Amino acid sequence: MSEQSKQQSLEQVQDQIKFDGDGLVPAIVQDAASKEVLMMAYMNRESLKRSIETGETWFWSRSRQELWNKGATSGNTQKIVSAHYDCDGDTLLFLVKPAGPACHTGETTCFYRGITTPAVASVEASGSTDQARHRFAVLEELEQVIAEREKDRPEGAYTTYLFDKGVDKILKKVGEETAETIIAAKNKDNAELRLEVSDLIYHLLVLLQERKLPLDDIMAELDRRHERPRRD
Repeated sequence: MSEQSKQQSLEQVQDQIKFDGDGLVPAIVQDAASKEVLMMAYMNRESLKRSIETGETWFWSRSRQELWNKGATSGNTQKIVSAHYDCDGDTLLFLVKPAGPACHTGETTCFYRGITTPAVASVEASGSTDQARHRFAVLEELEQVIAEREKDRPEGAYTTYLFDKGVDKILKKVGEETAETIIAAKNKDNAELRLEVSDLIYHLLVLLQERKLPLDDIMAELDRRHERPRRD
């Protein structure tokens, strides 16, 4: 099934959603850039309709028994990038671009309190935390840091400087790092090549963030290519 054929109108979606006895359905909100889960709230038909029509998240408050627009008073709005519902039709998922923290406590995410599990305790006790991480986990962490830098723009940070200067400056740096990577490779200097490739990957991630193209999309494209029949 093509991606386009999966898209449905609001009316079609509402017919597929399994609202509970109170007319509500849980909605998970996730940062489109960092992929961090920000919050979970409830929507009814009207709040879902307003969310889709306005491009910002609206929910139903069970305690106040009223609709509420996330960030209407705090300014911490959530611009919707995409909306999905699960295979059972009983949960919604919104990828958003947040304008501030999602939690009323001021934390970026409502899920900021961790629970120690036996697996985590075992890893920490053995001192093998780094070994337990996926070998490419640093890319996910770097992508998240870059997304936070773009949002918060801390003064004096190099990443802030790149975003402030804009895409032309970022592209210039990508070009420079590409050239330096080529030179290091031609010189057969692996120590220098390691440094230059690291710089290049960092600037490419900054470019992807500026263009709002998630690294997951790149990985998915590589995965699709891997699945295609080989021609050699």
